[in-house]
Amino acid sequence: MAVGLGAPSRSFAAGSGGGGGGGGAGRRKKKVFLHSVPTRCLIQCRTREPATKVYAVSDLHTDYSENMAWVRGLSIDSYASSALIVAGDVAETRENFAATMKLLKDRFRRVFFVPGNHDLWLRKEKGLFLHSLEKLNALLDVCRELGVETSPAVVGDVGIIPLYSWYHQSFDKEKDVSGIRIPSIDTVCKDFYACKWRQELSPKDTSLAICFDSMNEVHRDSIEQIQQNALHIITFSHFVPRQDLCPEKRMLFYPNLPKIIGSDLLEERLRLIHGANGQPSACHVFGHTHFSWDVELDGIRYVQAPLAYPRERKRRMNGGAEWLPFCIYDGALTARLTSCRWSEYYTLNKRDPNNIDLAPWVARFYQQQR
Repeated sequence: MAVGLGAPSRSFAAGSGGGGGGGGAGRRKKKVFLHSVPTRCLIQCRTREPATKVYAVSDLHTDYSENMAWVRGLSIDSYASSALIVAGDVAETRENFAATMKLLKDRFRRVFFVPGNHDLWLRKEKGLFLHSLEKLNALLDVCRELGVETSPAVVGDVGIIPLYSWYHQSFDKEKDVSGIRIPSIDTVCKDFYACKWRQELSPKDTSLAICFDSMNEVHRDSIEQIQQNALHIITFSHFVPRQDLCPEKRMLFYPNLPKIIGSDLLEERLRLIHGANGQPSACHVFGHTHFSWDVELDGIRYVQAPLAYPRERKRRMNGGAEWLPFCIYDGALTARLTSCRWSEYYTLNKRDPNNIDLAPWVARFYQQQR
C-alpha cells in the first residue's frame, strides 16, 4: 500500500522483456517519447497573466448523451477568463473527444488535458488506428488544433503540470479479499481488449506505466522553470498516485479494483515536483475511480472531481453534478470540498487494509451472485 511514500520501492522495475526492464537506474536510461507529445518551450514564467480561477473535472464520458448535455450546458460567459483542468476520460471516440474539447475551449480561456484509459479505446474507431499510442498522437493533434494544452504552463501565479501515466497491477500492496468468487481482471477491465499496444507493451506488467511516465521527461526543463517562478503548483493525472486515495478492498463491489487504478511512478514524480514532504501550495488532481475525493496527505492536497456515469450521479457516488466543475484555485487553493463521502469517511476513520471482512453492502452483493 502506498501510505506516505516519497518514492516507490526499487523493486518496481524488476522484470525482463515486456515486463518493464531492469532496476530503477536502467528504467531511467531508457526513455520512450511519442513524436507528437508537445515539445515547445514554456512561455517565460516571469510574464504574469492576470489572476485567474482554475477549475477541475475528470471522467466526462461524453459518449453518454446526458454527459455531453452537461458539457453543452456549461455557461458561455461564467468561465470566460478561467482555466480548466480535464483529468482524462473525455470520450471513447475521437469524434466525441474533439466535439467535447471544442465545447470546453469555447467556454474556458485555457483548457489543460491528460489522457485516460477510455480516451485510448479503439473498439469504436473502425480500424482507424493500429494501436492506442497512435490514437494518443491523434488526440494530441486535436488538442493542438483547438488550443487545448497538454504541456506544463503558468496561468497567473499558478503552474499547471500535466502528468502522463498508466496503471500497473503491482501498485496494489494491500491484502486481498478472500472467501468470495471475484471475477478476473481480464473479465472486468475492458482496457484489456478495448486498447491495443505495440508488442513490447502490456497491461499485465509495468511496461505501460514506464512508457507513459517517460513521456513526462520531455517537460523536465519547463517544470523546473515553474518550480522556480510559480507561487502555486497544481499537477494532474488521470490515474491514482497512491492507494489510500481509494476505499479499502472490503468496501468495494469489485475488491480487485486497486490493481487497475494507479502507478507508483506517478507518486514518485509528483513528489519530485512538490517536494518529498509537500508544501501548503501543493495540489494534485486525479480521476479514474469516479469517487469524489479531497484530502491532504503528507503535505499535498489530492482532489478528484469526476462527472462519472449518469447512473453513478443518480446514486450520488460522485457527489452529484451541482458542484462541478470544481474551482480548485482562486488566488490560492480554495477550501476543501464537503461533498466527498469517502475522503470524509477516512478523515474520521482509520484505514485498516488488513481488515478484509466485507462491508455489509458488498457482502449482500456477493450473496446475491450465488
